[in-house]
Amino acid sequence: MTSTVQPATPSLYRGVFLMIAAVTVFTVMSAFIKAAERIPPGEAVFFRSVFAMPVIFVWLWMQGDLKDGIRTADWRPHAVRGIAGTCAMGLGFAGLKYLPLPEVTALRFVTPVLLLIFAAIFLGERFRKVRLFAVLLGLAGVVIMTAPRFSAGGTGAELFGVCVTLASAGMAALAQTFVKAMAGKEKTAAIVFYFSLTAAGLSLLTLPFGWVLPMGWEWLFLIGAGLIGGCGQILLTSSYRFADAGVLAPFTYVSMLWALLIGYFVFLEVPTLPMILGSLLIIVAGVVIVWRERALGLRGTAEGKVQAKGHM
Repeated sequence: MTSTVQPATPSLYRGVFLMIAAVTVFTVMSAFIKAAERIPPGEAVFFRSVFAMPVIFVWLWMQGDLKDGIRTADWRPHAVRGIAGTCAMGLGFAGLKYLPLPEVTALRFVTPVLLLIFAAIFLGERFRKVRLFAVLLGLAGVVIMTAPRFSAGGTGAELFGVCVTLASAGMAALAQTFVKAMAGKEKTAAIVFYFSLTAAGLSLLTLPFGWVLPMGWEWLFLIGAGLIGGCGQILLTSSYRFADAGVLAPFTYVSMLWALLIGYFVFLEVPTLPMILGSLLIIVAGVVIVWRERALGLRGTAEGKVQAKGHM
């Protein structure tokens, strides 16, 4: 009984390149939001969502899928996913106002760990030993990273930043759980489009809570975040056309390198030892999850082939 691993081909390299480009773009987008620190998170979500939509429309038009690409049989799962995703985005943007960019990026890496928990609760997936180990390892990384914030030296603003960022990771995991449930039923373009539409609409509910008129460079940062966020979504979606998700997932951690560089050179944020150690544990937990899920997928494929041969 043999299993096949995706060979190194030009197509595979293209997928990896697109994934690295996507996470790079998303990190720059986060830096833009952080630079527009005067703008409330809800308002930032509005700009991020609205200005991503023209990019998505152009992409669908170039693919010849403008009409059918956003067609859906059921809008309800899109609405639920959109609510969870919008909350994740808004909370993540709020965290950027109180914590260094690398720390927010690292804390958001706990999303795959939480996804395992939610998949077990909502989708009935088995909680195997390796998954349990990965979850505990990731949570240990979170504890190490956030311990200084909860000590006597941490400020109230920093504690709030940790809480909203972890809540953002939790809501992102919940949103991905819904996306996982929609897999095979809805087109990727429809999922992307209706999420942006939902996020733009929900962000308007925060209008009474203190939106401000952007000034000077803030316009560039906000509009730029929307445009490159849309481009990042397209790059991310396109990468999966050339390589398996299990192959591409480890490359998402390249965003940590960009976050460290941008944080240090742009925002003068010096990484601390707990931040580095905690983020490494979270990344290792994520890699363990990817490795295990890929191994299970290959095993399932191989067993399916054996069963198919047995019925011939």
